[in-house]
Parts: sequence; C-alpha cells; structure tokens
Amino acid sequence: MRGFTLVEVMLAIVLLGMLLALAYSGIRSAVRSMHAGEELVDRTNRMRVAQEFVRRQISRILPLPFGQDENTGMNYLFQGERDLVRYVAPMPGYLSRGGSYVQTLELVDTRAGKQLLFGHSMLNGFDLKKRRVDEAEPVILMDQIESGVFEYRKLDAEGKLEDWSDEWEDPSITPVMVRIRLRMRPEALVDWPDMEIPLLLDPGAARQSMREGVQFPNMPAQDGAKDPGGARRTR
Repeated sequence: MRGFTLVEVMLAIVLLGMLLALAYSGIRSAVRSMHAGEELVDRTNRMRVAQEFVRRQISRILPLPFGQDENTGMNYLFQGERDLVRYVAPMPGYLSRGGSYVQTLELVDTRAGKQLLFGHSMLNGFDLKKRRVDEAEPVILMDQIESGVFEYRKLDAEGKLEDWSDEWEDPSITPVMVRIRLRMRPEALVDWPDMEIPLLLDPGAARQSMREGVQFPNMPAQDGAKDPGGARRTR
C-alpha cells in the first residue's frame, strides 16, 4: 500500500491552515459585528434615557429664585447661555431627598469631544459663590459630542413667539421653550435629534408673581448672593 509523499502532506497542512484562517476570520468578523450592534443599542438607549430625563426636568422648571442681584435685589429664576442652563426644578422621586433643586446642564470640552453634564444641589442653602460639601458631582448624560448649543425662545410684547436665541437676557423670568442642539462625533454611532422643550410654567405669571413679592416654598436666604453670570463656573 502506497503512503503519502512529503509534498502531499505539506500541501494538506497548508490547505488546512488556510481553512482554519478563513474560519477564524469569519468568527472574528461575526464577534465584531455582534459587539458593534450591542454598542449601538447601548448608545441609542443611553441617548433616549438622557433625552427623556432632560425633557422632564426642563419642562418642570419652577419660578423659584436661586440668586439675587446685589444692586437691584432682582431675583434670578433662570440662567441661559450657549453652553449652560441653570434653573430650579423638582428631582424625580428616586433621586430626591425632598424639596426643590438647583439644576445645571452644561457642555464642557474634553479630549474626546464635549460632554453634556447634569449637576444638582438642594435649593435650601444653595450659594452660587461656593460649592456645598454635600453637593453631588456632575453626571455625564452624553459624551462624544462634536458641538452643541442651548437656545431659548420667548414671547414678544404682542404675545407672539420670537426667534430662538442662544443667550437669555432676562434672568428674572423663564423662557417659553428651550432647545438643545447637539452634533455627535462619528464614533458616537448615534445622532442627537434637536430637542424643543416647552415649559409647563407660564413665564408671564411667574414674572408677575415675583414682582408682587409672592414668597415661594423652600426659598433660600439670598444674603451675599451673586449674579449668576459672574459665578457661572463656580460649583
């Protein structure tokens, strides 16, 4: 009985190696596709949760002051800039310890793009000039952001909606709507749809109430409080 020659054995080994390499490549591609799909689902779910949370918090803004102008005594109810929003609103039940909270949404720069951060501190005892010991660290709601902006809309003297603006000029009143526009980096794998959030609060009623000196619950002492614009990066 004739056996295999050395050349035939080597050819068989080479062919077997090629088949194993092809099989391994296919398995690696399948694993990469599975991981990419899982990451996409995770990022999509994370974005949806972040959007739902932000929509809930902004829509429930309360006409409670968190700062006061030292010269005029005007109360500050809402601070709005291109990359920062500060307001007072209740926290969801599972995150709240009772009372209202001063909440901040902010876009900050990092090496991997911008991040959307959410910070909160209890309104009772809040001070813009210094950070409270028990104040929680900001939470990253979304990362890998290429660019972003917060915009605001108000009513004109005739009660009609004005155009969007990225600066809120009257901190003694809340806007009618807040818009969040984010452009994600390619590696983020998801796109952030523009969010236009109407407030449940009537801004005109809030202004009138504050002018008439109505006292709201959990209103903190404002001694030595500072214009939010001057303490914008102080936590």
